[in-house]
Amino acid sequence: MVKAIFFDIDGTLVSFKTHTIPESTRQTLQQLRQQGIKVFIATGRPKMLMMDAVGDIEFDGYITLNGAHCFTSSHEDIFKKGISREDIERLVNYHHAHPEIPFVFASGDRWFITSIDASVEEVACLIEIDTPPVEPIGHALQEDVLQIMGYFNKEQEKEIFDHVLLGCEPMRWNPLFTDIIASGNSKSMGIDKVLEHYGINLEETMAFGDGGNDIPMLRHVKIGVAMGNAAPEVQASADYVTTSVDEDGITHALKHFGVI
Repeated sequence: MVKAIFFDIDGTLVSFKTHTIPESTRQTLQQLRQQGIKVFIATGRPKMLMMDAVGDIEFDGYITLNGAHCFTSSHEDIFKKGISREDIERLVNYHHAHPEIPFVFASGDRWFITSIDASVEEVACLIEIDTPPVEPIGHALQEDVLQIMGYFNKEQEKEIFDHVLLGCEPMRWNPLFTDIIASGNSKSMGIDKVLEHYGINLEETMAFGDGGNDIPMLRHVKIGVAMGNAAPEVQASADYVTTSVDEDGITHALKHFGVI
């Protein structure tokens, strides 16, 4: 019996084409809650961008920043773990030598970026968000940084994570940038924290996702569902591949498993 379902936002709940949640999905989420099934967000977005995306839809709790910040529907913190001061200091020094790489720093209800280039603008357009305010990277030393977003390619990861961000790991879902979180944080870890808080067993869970950062949670829950628009490696990590977000994929999968 499914008692808790976790949903990614971009490409899962929210269409990359319309930038909205399909009406069928909105109705399905309401039906799930009426049946007594708890529904949760599990996203790489920070809190403020997550709330913009879900709008007036009610959820029972939220996993944001790839597990770094988890909280209830009443915004009571369940778990919060940021990036170490030592890693931030090394990144500040690294950026002085590589100022061409934009970095975003997210801390609670605030975020900023070190510079804006074509990649930053492309990603902002993809998920229909405003770019963060530009500030000097030194401001990160004054923040409790929960997640970093780095606009560098896959080939640059080894240098950065072997020599700079030693206590972090990448959660890439787009070739233009990667989310960066403290080692040990993930959507799957966030799920465990949320389940412990609500007294729900992992065997009673289901999750939907489409990006590389969703792979840990799709493998972790009892039933992991990849959207039809997900990359091949994400689909290979799931128990079931549904139709795309624009083809009522969430509703289709829930009917397939007899949840609704």
